[in-house]
Amino acid sequence: MPHSDECLSDFEAQRPRLLRLAYRMLGSLSEAEDIVQEAWLRWARKAERVAIPGAYLTRIVTRLCLDQLKSARARRESYIGAWLPEPLMDISEADETIADDVTLTLMLAMERLSPLERAAFLLHDVFDMPLSDVAMTLGREPAAVRQLASRARKHVQHARPRFTLEAAEADRIARAFFVAARDGDAAALSALLARDVEIHSDGGGKVIAFLNVVRGIDRALRLFVGLRRKYKTAPRLVRTATINGLPGYVGVDRGNVLQTTALDVRDGRIAAIYIVRNPDKLRHLAAAFGTSDC
Repeated sequence: MPHSDECLSDFEAQRPRLLRLAYRMLGSLSEAEDIVQEAWLRWARKAERVAIPGAYLTRIVTRLCLDQLKSARARRESYIGAWLPEPLMDISEADETIADDVTLTLMLAMERLSPLERAAFLLHDVFDMPLSDVAMTLGREPAAVRQLASRARKHVQHARPRFTLEAAEADRIARAFFVAARDGDAAALSALLARDVEIHSDGGGKVIAFLNVVRGIDRALRLFVGLRRKYKTAPRLVRTATINGLPGYVGVDRGNVLQTTALDVRDGRIAAIYIVRNPDKLRHLAAAFGTSDC
């Protein structure tokens, strides 16, 4: 076997990139960490050193993710309500993981791709891997991989980030939306929301959430105004943050439920709101904020 220190050093140099790839493939930090751990076990068992560790480990992680996606897709077909990726923020081990421009909206668009299309797009377009290397990783001919990446690109092109908000403006919008939603302030919400705004809420059947997507500003206004009238207690803002590349915040909602809210802002208006309340997807954040009792 390769020298243990060299083996570990080579792997650790690749770990952040492997975690980014696995998370982008699966949409789950916990599953991504399991995949990377399995890759380490296979790497540690190698009888000889590999000339290009990055290429070899990328191939292992990609193929493990492709296998995992088969069962993941089956689980999502029976998922209660909307499924959203596990939220990652700029406050923890996710720092390395969110270093590229794959936002939450793009990850949701990639859900419509086949596993091979998703892998080809991520490896080639996001991780800048040459087509020949992608073909070797996927066990396909370069021409076939070129077609996979091209089809994927066409399907997700509308979801690619078109502009980046300045940090101060992103924070301002997130705080303004939190206050307006908390207070059920229809006038303030009307100034923030796009006419065709959508609200996606993921409770996973574990906590109360909207089972269906709420579409349109009129329904959104009725929802927030109605919640304010129904409940005496108000949500509490924990902090604003970048969540999967989008401006947003962590809050403690009525009933002491921890949740993240990410805002897709287009042309100065909030076009989509993504709320994750499923406690299984928030364990890493609950631990980071000391709100495990939520």
